Amino acid sequence: MSHQDASVKSILFALLANLGIAITKTVAAVLTGSGAMLAEAVHSYADCGNQGLLFWGLKAAKRKRDPEHPLGYGKEIYFWSFIVALILFSMGGLFSIYEGVHKLNSHEGLKSPMIAIAVLSVSILFEAASLTGCIRQINKLRHKVSLWIWAKKSRQSELVVVLGEDTAALAGLGFALLAIILAVVTGNPVFDAIGSIGIGVLLIIISFSLGAKVKSLLIGQSTDEETHARIEGMLSAMPEIERILNLITLQLGPQIMVAVKARMKPVDTVDELIKNINRCEVVLRKANADIQWVFFEPDFRE
Repeated sequence: MSHQDASVKSILFALLANLGIAITKTVAAVLTGSGAMLAEAVHSYADCGNQGLLFWGLKAAKRKRDPEHPLGYGKEIYFWSFIVALILFSMGGLFSIYEGVHKLNSHEGLKSPMIAIAVLSVSILFEAASLTGCIRQINKLRHKVSLWIWAKKSRQSELVVVLGEDTAALAGLGFALLAIILAVVTGNPVFDAIGSIGIGVLLIIISFSLGAKVKSLLIGQSTDEETHARIEGMLSAMPEIERILNLITLQLGPQIMVAVKARMKPVDTVDELIKNINRCEVVLRKANADIQWVFFEPDFRE
């Protein structure tokens, strides 16, 4: 499975789950007057917007290069992932906190709390299914590393964002359910308000964590260690190259740029040197279809 297919499937799972959950939560929030439920509804609608922007980013990243963007548009997916992480997440978080503070001051009681509990329980099942689908797609790519290490080292910002989104949604649902149960058991609506505030704090923390991750990719990050080592190993094994002097890789969305400085095997003519370099480039591109640009500099020293 390609990285692109895994991203599309994960985003689609999340979009379908969040849209159904958002509509259900909205109805429940109106019926119950729950601040935590309303915060969760806004969060789910924001998640739907998130998935829409990620789809847009994946499409934009496929655009062909032009004179103004000679290395293509692959990094567009990082931009839209950054927007999702910082703006939509933060807006959802800030609204949740605002709603919670408002409920603290108004001390409004809950209406039909059992409806809220039922809706949240069902939503947890849907969100868990969405998270499971996302992790299943990630498992096809992460090989034997842990999920935490994969998220830290992955260059697929859209998959990392969906993973963070689904995790935050599931934890938020848990907060909302616990808050409403406590409010019902104690008769104190303050717990509902605290649940809304807790959801907001969680969203803001995760939004900034994801923002920091995507920021690194936006600035310009190399390929993951495994891919870098594989490229270096292929180059070192080529008979046309005596020694790799320097190797730079750059992740540009789904595409990769490789810059090589190498001591080449001595040849009699410049034409032979050029043919050897071209052969090296062909081997790299055949071995990894994501490599779109190869810049080769023959030299004697670093």
